[in-house]
Amino acid sequence: MFLGFVDLPWWGYVIVTLILTHITIASVTIYLHRHQAHRGLNLHAVPSHFFRFWLWLTTSIVTKEWVAVHRKHHAKCETEDDPHSPVFLGIKKVLLDGAALYRKEAENHETLDKYGHGTPDDWLENNLYSKRSGYGIALMLIVNILLFGPLGLTIWAVQMAWIPINAAGIVNGIGHFWGYRNFQTEDASTNIVPWGIFIGGEELHNNHHAYASSAKLSNKWYEIDIGWLYIRILEIFGFAQVKRRAPKVRLNQAKTSCDLETVQAVIANRYEVTARYAQYLKQTYSTEIARIKLHASDKIDVARIKHWLHLDENTLTEQQKSKINAVIKASGTLRITYTLRQELTLIWQNSTATKEQLVKQLEDWCHRAENSGIAALQEFSRQLRSYA
Repeated sequence: MFLGFVDLPWWGYVIVTLILTHITIASVTIYLHRHQAHRGLNLHAVPSHFFRFWLWLTTSIVTKEWVAVHRKHHAKCETEDDPHSPVFLGIKKVLLDGAALYRKEAENHETLDKYGHGTPDDWLENNLYSKRSGYGIALMLIVNILLFGPLGLTIWAVQMAWIPINAAGIVNGIGHFWGYRNFQTEDASTNIVPWGIFIGGEELHNNHHAYASSAKLSNKWYEIDIGWLYIRILEIFGFAQVKRRAPKVRLNQAKTSCDLETVQAVIANRYEVTARYAQYLKQTYSTEIARIKLHASDKIDVARIKHWLHLDENTLTEQQKSKINAVIKASGTLRITYTLRQELTLIWQNSTATKEQLVKQLEDWCHRAENSGIAALQEFSRQLRSYA
């Protein structure tokens, strides 16, 4: 019986499978996602062609289709037009049928025309990678069987399932349903784990939605973005050039009033600002809601109310707004903190205001926060003034 040209112990086949699938993950996150879809970095022709060839072999993904579907996801996130939102479709649907949802949207020519611009349009793409996308995975099957014998079929099956499960299912599903959030983005994106290896950094999904064009997905010291490590290695050898990274918050504690620099820093770091607001007000919200619940005749869903208090009002349903209004009517503190939270977001949403008007609006906001008598608000406002 033919057992393949390569003979390994059982653990050797496991290692080979993990290496092969990891190269695929690296190709998706570096080439398709950060380079093609979001232009967070430039790639030299050598790694670009390698990644395209490897994805053709292991996924049959067509660059233009993947990029278009992903860009539409960002443009229509958590709406009925989002190709794979668990908020609208349900977590079970996206987790189990994520690959099918991708294929369905990839067949939408309107999506490809609108969101697929700037992707490869050369001879290889038009005559091989796009036109004969299924040939690659067939060639991979043949190579695997020649190298590893019957076990090659198992390795190939794992390779074929790796992206549908990890990217289409876990990232698109769990990454919008469970996990922690560093940034208060308008969507439901979450970070799944802070130290993922199998998904190449893509598990830091909330960080990505906050700063989509950043080539680096990690934000906290304990978060490991292995895709970023590979990009830095490519950059050292001249095969990559990083174009964009998420802004870093800088504080100047000597500042006591808002200026144009403050406004620019607040707008650039707006998702981090709202996340800090939520952090500062967390205990205040808990105390006030507990007090209201103690005297309320109707049942109060504490967890949901706390969550809604941190969201932009325009993202809430009418029913959610009604429940929020009922709670803040019973607490002057919650009314002030919730109102100021909404007014803060209006500052960076005001596209018609002049620079001077924006500075005045932020200074007025800080003045009202510091005169609110709420210690957490006062502390947050003093820090906001120091943004530089």
